[in-house]
Amino acid sequence: MKPEQITLIGCGLVGALLAIYLARKGFKVDVFEKRPDLRLESISAGRSINLALANRGIAALKEVGVFESVKKIIISMNGREIHEINGATQFQKYGQRTEEVIYSVSRAELNRVLMNAAEATGNVSLYFNQTLEKVDLARKTLTCQHTIDKTYHEHYFNRIIGTDGSQSKIRTLIQQRHNTKTDYTALPHGYKELNIAADGNDQHPINPHALHIWPRKQYMSIALPNLDGSFTVTLFLAHEGEYAFESLSDPDQITRFFNSQFNDLSQMVKDLPRQFSSNPIGHLGTVRCNHWYYQDKLLILGDAAHAIVPFHGQGMNCGFEDCLTFNRLLDTEQDWQTMFEKTQTQRQPNTDAIATMSLNNYQEMRADVLDSKYQLKRAVAFQLEAQFPKEFIPRYSMVMFHQIPYQEALRRSLIQADILEQLCRSIDSIDALDIPKAQALVVDGLGNKYDGDSLEASAH
Repeated sequence: MKPEQITLIGCGLVGALLAIYLARKGFKVDVFEKRPDLRLESISAGRSINLALANRGIAALKEVGVFESVKKIIISMNGREIHEINGATQFQKYGQRTEEVIYSVSRAELNRVLMNAAEATGNVSLYFNQTLEKVDLARKTLTCQHTIDKTYHEHYFNRIIGTDGSQSKIRTLIQQRHNTKTDYTALPHGYKELNIAADGNDQHPINPHALHIWPRKQYMSIALPNLDGSFTVTLFLAHEGEYAFESLSDPDQITRFFNSQFNDLSQMVKDLPRQFSSNPIGHLGTVRCNHWYYQDKLLILGDAAHAIVPFHGQGMNCGFEDCLTFNRLLDTEQDWQTMFEKTQTQRQPNTDAIATMSLNNYQEMRADVLDSKYQLKRAVAFQLEAQFPKEFIPRYSMVMFHQIPYQEALRRSLIQADILEQLCRSIDSIDALDIPKAQALVVDGLGNKYDGDSLEASAH
């Protein structure tokens, strides 16, 4: 595609990375962001402070040469540290290979790295405190209002890509043009963030190389490590009900709830009632829409097109993979509308699949991880992966450690779940695993091998 001027709305993680991709191909990129420049002042994005960076996101960062800078702000996590209600803990590793780890990263720090890298290209202009008010497609102009001095400014555009998040104004404009509506499915659970401070030596008070989970069946808390020795804790809880945010309104209720359900955690969170009361409740939901683009003028990517719940740690990684796909289409297509169409055609089946898997993983994290049958199936899955490494790859590994398309990962995971059910139905330990039966089920059910970024027919 011949380089030209491109306008992005939204300079979050996906917008900043996409600006780098475009700039490296010679495009002149204007990015309008409603928030202040977070490199100059400490602001909250109103969203999760910590994120999990995995293989897909890393691949996108490497393609534009910024992963080396990102490596300085990440902490490796090679498994889940499960905290039971009685105070006992158990460690569940993510994968069987040393490189199968995910990384905790600060949203703000990563955003800073990407913004700096975008500006360093010399082809990107970032405009902050700019609220999009109007888009005139006929005149090819957009109007923004400055959030501080309230002045209006009009800007010319060739085409607009909306990377403006789950409340996307560009998505709304596209849906209006197609006379359709966005499908938003709210989760009846929300989240609230807390902080575990570093110890007296500025060290992490618990294992820094694990994602900590306090599973309590109907709700859970998790904790991710920060570079300064602290942890960011996230409580996921129903909005309404007996154990719910609505029933935790005073310090005594908050203290009783945490002492009974998360006793070890409550001892680590200093000034718990104050933190709990002062931090906002975040909302969770899934965005699906039928139209990601309008003609050759408008396109949406990232959460603007497909916001998902955070339980598979793939929201950012999926958005970064959008950028990777878009970048490759820039190399092969000469027509913008065709390229926009192919972006949606290639990405939407996969973003729908990860939305489904993310919802399913909530059940696994908050309840299944303590179930003995789940643990047996997990052990058997590792055994099958060791014996049939090209055919049987556990779902978590397919999503987090490979670039197998999400749609294919979901398809194969359903087959694998059936295989595990058949193999584990009548056994209580992995020692009783029927290997010949397992081989027959794997070969019959998974008739192709995983090889690199694609799946090819099995030689069996």
